Amino acid sequence: MGSLSGKILSVPDFPAISGNVAATLLSLSLILWGAPLQCNAADLLPSSRTTRANTTAQVAQASTLDDLFGEGDSHVDATPQPFRQTASWRGFSQLEFADTIASPRHASKLRLRSELSNLGQLSPSVKWKLSARLDYDAIYDISDFYPRQVRRDQRFELFLRENYLDFSVADFDIRAGRQHIVWGEMVGLFFADVVSAKDMREFVLPDFDILRIPQWAVRTEYSKNDFHADFVWIPFASLDEIGRPGADFYPFKLPVAAPVSFLKEDRSGRNVASSNYGVRLSQLVNGWDVSAFYYHSLDATPTFYRVSQPWEPLLFQARHNEIDQAGGTVTKDLGVAVLKGELVYTHGRRFNVIRPTAPDGLVRQDTIDYALGLDFGLPLDVRLNLQFFQRVYLGYDHDIFQDKWESGGSVFLQGDLWRDFQGQILLIHSLNRDEWMLRPRLTWNLARNWKLAVGADIFNGPPTGLLGRFDHSDRVYTELRFSF
Repeated sequence: MGSLSGKILSVPDFPAISGNVAATLLSLSLILWGAPLQCNAADLLPSSRTTRANTTAQVAQASTLDDLFGEGDSHVDATPQPFRQTASWRGFSQLEFADTIASPRHASKLRLRSELSNLGQLSPSVKWKLSARLDYDAIYDISDFYPRQVRRDQRFELFLRENYLDFSVADFDIRAGRQHIVWGEMVGLFFADVVSAKDMREFVLPDFDILRIPQWAVRTEYSKNDFHADFVWIPFASLDEIGRPGADFYPFKLPVAAPVSFLKEDRSGRNVASSNYGVRLSQLVNGWDVSAFYYHSLDATPTFYRVSQPWEPLLFQARHNEIDQAGGTVTKDLGVAVLKGELVYTHGRRFNVIRPTAPDGLVRQDTIDYALGLDFGLPLDVRLNLQFFQRVYLGYDHDIFQDKWESGGSVFLQGDLWRDFQGQILLIHSLNRDEWMLRPRLTWNLARNWKLAVGADIFNGPPTGLLGRFDHSDRVYTELRFSF
């Protein structure tokens, strides 16, 4: 999750490719927007088991009693139809512009994202998906505001999204390949969603379907009645993308202003010997959807090691340690609202301290993170979500950047304003200090498959806070999206 800790998508992902590629990107966008619109809502949903037609429908469609009881000449061919392979396309192109309004004011994004997916079914029990995305941000070609390493990292990227095969055998479903594995989802931040890697180069501001990075995994799911089991093995872990020093949302800040240098991030732990694995069990009991999980992983979130001596200029390196996590989720429809809860215990994660004598500038702190939320469906299609969340540091070290009990809350409100306009606002606020993030947004469904959005991302707080470290990254933005 993004947490109040001050800590905070890849077989290796395609590397970033630098250069002036506007013509290439324009060609790809024309290809995507000109792609045949062959998919429909049914094509995009997982196939379900065939169900019997109900008696009412049979009566309505029967022209005679003989037809109803099968005693006359049947007009229906009862011969089983042979299976036919299917395939469908879907995707989107999205143009994004952002202007950072904090001093010094500057244009911070002019990006075109284009994603194309193909879904198909080879047999009644075998399905597949292929997808890739191309991102090009022209701001790094037309402006030299950002350091060269930031421009090289975020200018142009071509990478795989979900690419997998699905197999069904009796009560088991097996998915092998690059895939999203979502074990929990609260509004605005991450808690029990421990398997997902994330592209944090814009913090948690993008939509979750863009922010999440798929994992190369073998996943086996077992379902029986109201019981579900999920087994996951990830031989080569995807890790969070955090960008390069000098970017607007680089995650590391010190409590005091001081010159700091960084070595290249160490990702050497991504190998079979350090595989991620986990299990999640869930059960529906009297309307309560309850789950429990255990997950061992190479931590997707980096830890910043101090590699310089206390008397030398500060030098840090982002590294990834093995951690263990256990927790659970609960969901219950209360009638007037839906209750959601998530809890995670994390063992083995390290945190920065201000004590210069601490080895590597770190101490190990086990933590408990939990969140409780209520989702209300109000009149006029208005949605209201309220959340409380907290992190507790076990064996608390007073020299870390956070309090022992870090608490916060959020309010999310969304509804239709008029005609094709929809508004929403998200406020996340720390309960320990004056630290918050405010995100108003207005969306216009201007035509079929087209959306135009404008909004703002405003931050406030201290430099070591989860939200406050981006106090100088306030921005306004607009997005134009075409989906098919």
